[in-house]
Amino acid sequence: MLKSTGLYFIVTLVIMTFSSCSSPREVATIEPITIDNRFAFDFVKSSKLTAVLDKAEAEGKLVFLDVYTSWCLPCRMMDENVFTNETTASIINKDFVSYKVDAEKANGPDLAMIYEIKSYPTLLFLDPRGRVLERKEGATYHTELVALADKARGKYPQ
Repeated sequence: MLKSTGLYFIVTLVIMTFSSCSSPREVATIEPITIDNRFAFDFVKSSKLTAVLDKAEAEGKLVFLDVYTSWCLPCRMMDENVFTNETTASIINKDFVSYKVDAEKANGPDLAMIYEIKSYPTLLFLDPRGRVLERKEGATYHTELVALADKARGKYPQ
C-alpha cells in the first residue's frame, strides 16, 4: 500500500508539473529586413541593429554601418556618388550587410551614443557581434572605402 501511494504521489506530481509549466515570456518575433533599392549597395532597412547583426552572422558576413544625418552635405555626396556605384557596391555587398542609420531619428541617437559618433558621416565596419573593426569619420570615395573594407575583413578571421 505504501509503495502504490508513493508511486501515485510521484506520478501526480510529475503530471501537475508538466501540465502547469508555462513561460511568462513572449516569443520574440523576428523583424523583417528589406533592402533599400535607392542604392547599388544593398542597404537593409531595419529598426534594430541586432537584426542586422543576426543577418550578418547567419550569412557569414560583416556589417558596414553608415551613420549620417539629413542635413549633412558629405553624407548626401556619398549617397549620390559612392553608394550608387555598381563596382564599389559589388565589392561591399559580397562580404558585408550594409545598414544606414540617421543619427537623429529612431534608433540613431542610441547608436550614435554607443559608437561615440561625433561627426557625419561616420562609417563603421563591424563584426557580427557589433564590435568595431574599422572606423572612418567623414566622407570617403571608392578606393578608400574598399581599402577600409579589406582591412576590416583582415581583422576578422572566419
